[in-house]
Amino acid sequence: MNLNQPDLGAFVRKHRKQTGLSQEKFAQMVGVGKTLVYDLEKGKETVQLSSLNKILKGLNIDVNLVSPFEKTL
Repeated sequence: MNLNQPDLGAFVRKHRKQTGLSQEKFAQMVGVGKTLVYDLEKGKETVQLSSLNKILKGLNIDVNLVSPFEKTL
């Protein structure tokens, strides 16, 4: 799936809602601020990679990097 920033926010929001957790409870669970979860879900473009990683890990979302320069096995 190719995502731009607003799509990523919607993707995260959809998965967080499936957990049944509020933004505040989810943020506490993964160790980030509630504002970060809110901003990401609203499409903010400046989110630290380490914070995004905590959010994605908390939702059990894996990220696969694909490059035309890498050989596939």
